[in-house]
Amino acid sequence: MSNQFGKVGVLYGGRSAEREVSLMSGKGVQQALISAGVDAHLFDTGEGSLAELAAEGFDRVFIALHGRYGEDGTIQGALELLGIPYTGSGPMASALAMDKTMTKRIWLQHGLPTPDFEVLDADTELRLVPDRLSLPLIIKPPHEGSTVGITKVVGYSDMKEAYAAAARFDSEVLAEQFITGRELTVALLGSGKAARALPVIEIAAPGGNYDYEHKYFSDDTQYFCPATLPPEVAEEVARIAVKAYQTLGCEGWGRADFILDRDNRPWLLEMNTSPGMTGHSLVPMAAKAVGISYADLCVAILSEASCKVHSPARNA
Repeated sequence: MSNQFGKVGVLYGGRSAEREVSLMSGKGVQQALISAGVDAHLFDTGEGSLAELAAEGFDRVFIALHGRYGEDGTIQGALELLGIPYTGSGPMASALAMDKTMTKRIWLQHGLPTPDFEVLDADTELRLVPDRLSLPLIIKPPHEGSTVGITKVVGYSDMKEAYAAAARFDSEVLAEQFITGRELTVALLGSGKAARALPVIEIAAPGGNYDYEHKYFSDDTQYFCPATLPPEVAEEVARIAVKAYQTLGCEGWGRADFILDRDNRPWLLEMNTSPGMTGHSLVPMAAKAVGISYADLCVAILSEASCKVHSPARNA
């Protein structure tokens, strides 16, 4: 196995607000790859430079980074320049998926369901936003993940504080229609027409509050995999997830998050191109439901590592 992949780097840590989670993901991935006979080494991109990364001589890398500088196309672009094959989506798809506003615009262009939204900045008249989107609504930074900086606004007086909380992380802020319903997520594997959805997971957090703590550290959150859904609803959620993944140009693996409303209509929230791989993470849970172990999942993702930027003219 180690001869097949050569020397493998597991990129983890990084400099985003999700560094702590990435450290857990990276350690889990490295241990799983080693258990499968892969020569895997941890590399913290928050501490090591690109020159040091290049000097390691990795034959390919597994990206276990989350958030900015790891999931947003920046490290992917650097790896393209270094010529190091890597897991997951390329620079363009990574950047698009990390930008929730651009993601929603693309999905709407393709007729995919996503909650109504508005982009806010320092000049926005905040008191008018609830009149357009209605209450309650969600305020979030569009370039962060793992519920960082997110607030549920229930009254006009909450807008200023919610905006300030999100603006700590982003120059623009996303206001989104709040959809009441069940929280679902769909793990995706593969690329292009070969992309496929794993079983739908339902997330039941205490009080419906699936925040950072409940995502990664609490044992109070319940997960149902596969989710208890009518077969036709589960099939529709999976179909939309695959199309949402394909329209962004995602590759390798990812995870689409949904809200299923009271009429069993699914609404896309976001696409994750480098999902968590911790003990509480959802992609390994979905893989396990179809008989794929954590180690086998890591190896399968690693096996698709590649550089994505190619010029036919240059390669001719």
